[in-house]
Amino acid sequence: MRGDQLARQWRILRAIEADKNGLTIAEIAEQEEISLRTAYRDIEALQAAGFPLYYEKFEGSNRWFFVDTYKFKVPQPFTVTELMSLHLYSDLVRVFRGTPFYEALESLFKKVRVTLPPQALNYLNTIQSTFQVGIKPFKEYGRFREILSQVNRAALESLRLEIAYKSLTSETEALRKVDPYKVWFFDGTLYLIGHCHLREEVRTFVLDRIRMLRLTEEHFEIPPDFSLEDYMKHSFKVMQGDLYTVRIRISAEWARYIGEKIWHESQKAEKLPDGRLDLTFQVAGLEEIKQWVLSLGPQAVVMEPTELIELVLADLSGARMLYDSETAIPQRMRER
Repeated sequence: MRGDQLARQWRILRAIEADKNGLTIAEIAEQEEISLRTAYRDIEALQAAGFPLYYEKFEGSNRWFFVDTYKFKVPQPFTVTELMSLHLYSDLVRVFRGTPFYEALESLFKKVRVTLPPQALNYLNTIQSTFQVGIKPFKEYGRFREILSQVNRAALESLRLEIAYKSLTSETEALRKVDPYKVWFFDGTLYLIGHCHLREEVRTFVLDRIRMLRLTEEHFEIPPDFSLEDYMKHSFKVMQGDLYTVRIRISAEWARYIGEKIWHESQKAEKLPDGRLDLTFQVAGLEEIKQWVLSLGPQAVVMEPTELIELVLADLSGARMLYDSETAIPQRMRER
């Protein structure tokens, strides 16, 4: 497939660039587990794309290199392919359009485009015809430009914040003093993670639910033992809560699809004789994993704990009542 060929040629380009001693065709073929003929064709394709590759004879073998003057066009400490990789992932920052982050990154990408030789840009255009990065869903953070800018400044300068915050489950705003430890982007949403003086513990705040914000002149220090990775390690996604052992049984039809992904770092999988799959997790709170189970419909059944089984059954019952009241379900289906 063409996508596989382009990916292989990209790796070959990276390998030649990284090795100061150059690579032989045999070494390229061995690294990529391809024939010598295919390795030659890949080198020819890269040369045809405009990359100035050349070879020198050394101890009876031809070793392939980049032309030195080509490397000199790239600012240190970057390499051509590192800049190409950066440009390739520029799609990732579109979610921040309208924010200071986006403007700074867009300026960076413009500099990358100017720095890269025409041959590299042409090759990138070919790759991007088969490779694209997308993030869905996402929020329009341009509307929260000022709040994001202030939160980022507070985190950088270790300044305490006063915020008016409206949580998802509250009808009123609560005034909080927060020491902003981290600005965290996850699953299309920006979060502020910091010490909440109202609750006297580290809390997670959805950035776009901050209704008002003021930087104080009070400074704070992040505790030396604080780690974002440790703080989030038990969350199925974002939420915190009591720790539960959760076991989900996946149908044989979906076992391969579900089993090929890591949904949580605590995940343990057991393949059953009939093809079904048991997944076990250690997670904080049950709300997020409940929503995940419900999203799988009849392909997933909660085996434990009882609390999660009851939550899922309550939601299914509530959904059935809603369909009964809001839609024209035939009577024969209602009686099932």
